[in-house]
Amino acid sequence: MHVMATAGHVDHGKSTLVRALTGTETDRWEEERRRGLTIDLGFASMTLPSGRVLSFVDVPGHERFLGNMLSGLGPAPLVCFVVAADQGWQAQSSDHRDAVAALGTQGGVLVITRADRAPDRVAEVLQQARSELAGTGLAHAPAVVVSAVEGTGMVQLRETLDAVLADSPAPAAEDPVRLWVDRAFSLRGAGTVVTGTLAAGRLQRAQQLQLVGEHVSAAVTVRGLQSHHRDVETLKGVNRVAVNLRGVQTEQLARGDALLTPEAWHLTRVIDVRHVSGEDFADGPQSLTVHVGTAAVPARCRRFDDAHARLTLARSLPLRIGERLLLKGSSSRAVRAGVHVLDVDPPPMGRRGDGRRRAQTLAALPVTGDLIHEVQRRGAVREAALRRMGLRVPATVNAPLRRLGAWLVDAEQLRQWAEQLQNLTQQHQERDPLSAGLSEGAAADQLELPDRGFLTVLIEEAGLDREGGYLSSAQAPTGLGDAEEAVAHLEEALTSQPFQAPEADELTARGLGERELAAAERQGRLLRLGEGLVLLPSSPAQAMRILAQLEQPFTASAARKALGTSRRVVIPLLEELDSRGWTRRVDASLREVAR
Repeated sequence: MHVMATAGHVDHGKSTLVRALTGTETDRWEEERRRGLTIDLGFASMTLPSGRVLSFVDVPGHERFLGNMLSGLGPAPLVCFVVAADQGWQAQSSDHRDAVAALGTQGGVLVITRADRAPDRVAEVLQQARSELAGTGLAHAPAVVVSAVEGTGMVQLRETLDAVLADSPAPAAEDPVRLWVDRAFSLRGAGTVVTGTLAAGRLQRAQQLQLVGEHVSAAVTVRGLQSHHRDVETLKGVNRVAVNLRGVQTEQLARGDALLTPEAWHLTRVIDVRHVSGEDFADGPQSLTVHVGTAAVPARCRRFDDAHARLTLARSLPLRIGERLLLKGSSSRAVRAGVHVLDVDPPPMGRRGDGRRRAQTLAALPVTGDLIHEVQRRGAVREAALRRMGLRVPATVNAPLRRLGAWLVDAEQLRQWAEQLQNLTQQHQERDPLSAGLSEGAAADQLELPDRGFLTVLIEEAGLDREGGYLSSAQAPTGLGDAEEAVAHLEEALTSQPFQAPEADELTARGLGERELAAAERQGRLLRLGEGLVLLPSSPAQAMRILAQLEQPFTASAARKALGTSRRVVIPLLEELDSRGWTRRVDASLREVAR
């Protein structure tokens, strides 16, 4: 299926043309029929000779209903632009042309209607329309001259529409859903129903969606789907669709709300934009209305230069980098400008000169966004967040970016973090030489890492040691601070008498508590065999050389005598040798040296 919106001046025969093509009266309200004037959006469909189905969104042409017109034109990928032969190009023709240009609509057909009323003016009006549409996506659209009343040209129009649809690219069914709501109502026995143009993606029964709008933010479930009054199980874009929803009340909804694939869209209230059509930002108003899809949202404009500005929206919208928005002012010129979205998550500004610097940055950005720029600006960002913003993330990333799990990280930022981590670790060891090192939690907090999983890479790049949740640096000054002298004396004493471990009270008298002894052990200067029992790290090897000379197997008493030590020392020492596999028990009282 395909969707096409009408466009053109009031009373140029848009609704008459749609009725002649589809057999459907698109003026739904009694007031519209009484006044002979389209006020709101109308909907109809037809099957073309090829079998393709085309849905029309018929829009009002009167300037008083321009907001409704933009709600119909905004989501539609194609336009049927209508100009009456007897009246020629008119004021609202220009407004609708400006809207087509602002929204970047790239396909459709130009129809010269009411040819029966002014056949001698057809060529002139067609040439004028071509000239007026020259700067838009309809510049090269095929043109058809018709009389809906007499039926002249209608066969050619159907054939032309078929050809236009054949050349229209199909959206990806895998794209995330963003359905702009144009109607919301209740049906007895069904509940809340919304309608809109599904531009891309896929909808199906029981699907979970996110509904966002001015007065609603809710998780909803698709209870049922209809397209052209037929129940369907699944539907993909482009299509007109009615969605029966569970989880929201009709009273909460309004035109301009959006049904979204959860976690697939970036909701934003601040965007940076570039002018692409209409009036630029020079001397422009600070108050504007932003039109996108069926939404019309007031915004405050901060000009950076003539081509770039920041828009602060009255409410959040699901927007992506690269898409087109229409700006409408309050002046007599209804459609003011078309803009490209360059940034949906721009940096805050508060310093003098920020606007000038921001203009320079935006001027260098491509319309589709710059992945490297976005990552470098933030240092690190989740891939899912980048995709929500509308950026394409390749399967393989190259310098200056690195992929760490679900994140993309700037390589320079990683280098800076690694350098900071090394400095923090060394400073911690210098302040507290007795500590086990800088804890991983403290390191992540001080670096303000967005994800603690980065630590593994940073520790490796910084060349740090990691043990038991603590980080230490071999480049940090060695020593034990105030305990250095006492440990040195202890090392000297144990060197001359390696198995004469001092008593616990002697260690305490020297100022060597558990913290000091643990620090000395981490530095490889002492070996702790139990609370208050320390030897040199070389003691087990020295003991083995002596024990190997004993008659095998040997008792603990024989070992004590051979080593010249006490039972207090020999039992923990033998257990240490057992744990290393250097000795092994034969029975409850005997050991032997392992061969």
